[in-house]
Amino acid sequence: MCPKNASYYGNRAATLMMLGRFREALGDAQQSVRLDDGFVRGHLREGKCHLSLGNAMAACRSFQRALELDHKNTQAQQEFKNANAVMEYEKIAETDFEKRDFRKVVFCMDRALEFAPACHRFKILKAECLAMLGRYPEAQSVASDILRMDSTNADALYVRGLCLYYEDCIEKAVQFFVQALRMAPDHEKACIACRNAKALKAKKEDGNKAFKDGNYKLAYELYTEALGIDPNNIKTNAKLYCNRGTVNSKLRKLDDAIEDCTNAVKLDDTYIKAYLRRAQCYMDTEQYEEAVRDYEKVYQTEKTKEHKQLLKNAQLELKKSKRKDYYKILGVDKNASEDEIKKAYRKRALMHHPDRHSGASAEVQKEEEKKFKEVGEAFTILSDPKKKTRYDSGQDLDEEGVNMADFDANNIFKAFFGGPGGFSFEASGPGNFFFQFG
Repeated sequence: MCPKNASYYGNRAATLMMLGRFREALGDAQQSVRLDDGFVRGHLREGKCHLSLGNAMAACRSFQRALELDHKNTQAQQEFKNANAVMEYEKIAETDFEKRDFRKVVFCMDRALEFAPACHRFKILKAECLAMLGRYPEAQSVASDILRMDSTNADALYVRGLCLYYEDCIEKAVQFFVQALRMAPDHEKACIACRNAKALKAKKEDGNKAFKDGNYKLAYELYTEALGIDPNNIKTNAKLYCNRGTVNSKLRKLDDAIEDCTNAVKLDDTYIKAYLRRAQCYMDTEQYEEAVRDYEKVYQTEKTKEHKQLLKNAQLELKKSKRKDYYKILGVDKNASEDEIKKAYRKRALMHHPDRHSGASAEVQKEEEKKFKEVGEAFTILSDPKKKTRYDSGQDLDEEGVNMADFDANNIFKAFFGGPGGFSFEASGPGNFFFQFG
C-alpha cells in the first residue's frame, strides 16, 4: 500500500529481528536506508543484522553511518564497540586455531556468539573445535541445530562426520563426508577427512585379518601404518595401539606390548581392553605391583566376577613375589621333579657350605653362610609335598607350623649327606676344594 515508506521497512525489520529471522530483516533494513539514507534507526538495524549474522566489518560501517548522522547516539556507540570486539575475537580465534589451541577458540567463539547468535560460521568453528577436544555430544548438538535450519550446510555435515570419525564410527562418518562433498565438491576439510577415514578403515581391517591368519609380523606393520594416518583420531588410534600391543605379546615382545598398551590408555583412559592387555603383560614379566594396579582400575570400572578373579590372582602373585623364591634359590623350574630338586640342593649346598669358604674373607664367609641357609630352607619346603603345595598356592607357611627362624641348615645338610663324618672338604691347592665321603 505504501512501498516507499522507509519506516515501514524499518519496523518490519525490527519485527523479523525479534523473531530471529536476521537474514530477512537485513533485506528490509537495507531497503529502509536506501529509501532514506538519513534514517538512523534503519542504519542501526542494518548493523545489528550484519553483526548477528557474523559480518562484523559490515556492521561497523552501518554503525559508523549512524554515528555520522547522530554522533551522540549511545546505542550506535555501544554496537560499534561490540562489532569491533567480534572482529578481535575472530582474529584471535584464527591464530589459535592454527596453533591448535582449540579451547581458546571455543572461548572466543562463545564470546563472539553473544553478539552474533545467528552466525553459522562461528557455530561451525566452535563445533569443529569441540570435536577436536573430544567433546563430541556438544559438537554434534551444535551441528544438528544448524542442519535443522539448513539440511544442505556442508560445514555442518562435515562436523557431524568428524564427530563420528573421532568416535571410531568410521563407516557412518564417511557417509556424512560424502554428503558434505555433494553439497560442496571443493570442501577441502571434508575431502581430507573422507580420504583419511577410508584409509584408516582399510588398514585396520587388513591388520585384523593378518592377525586372525596368524601373520603377526604383517599385522604389526599394518597397524603401524594405520597409526601414521591421522594422529588426531584418538579413539581409533587407542584401539590400534592396543591391537599392536596384542601382536607384540604374541611375538613375546612384552616390553613393546606394555609400551603400546600404555600409549592406548594415554589416549583413552577408559579403554578397559588396553588395561587388561597391559596387566597380563605385567603378569608375564613378573611386574606384579603394576599388574595389580591395572586390575584394580579395571575392577573399579567394571565389577565383574572375571575381573575380580584376575585382581585376586595378581594380588596373590604379588604376595608370593615378596617371599623368598625357593625355586630361584635352588636354580630349578617351578615344575621341577623331586629328583631335580634333590640334585639342585646337592649342587648348591656343596657350593655354599661354610667349610668350603673357611679361608675366605669374613664378608665372603658371611654371604656364603647366608646362601647356605637359604638353600637349606628351599630344600626343606620344596622336598615336602604338603609344604610345597602351600608355598605354591601362596599360603603362609607359618600357619603350617613352619618357623624358618628356628631352622638349622647344617642339620638338613647332615641328614641329606648321611650324618656326621659322611664327608669332608679337603684342599687340593690354593683356593680349591673337593669333598670326600668317609
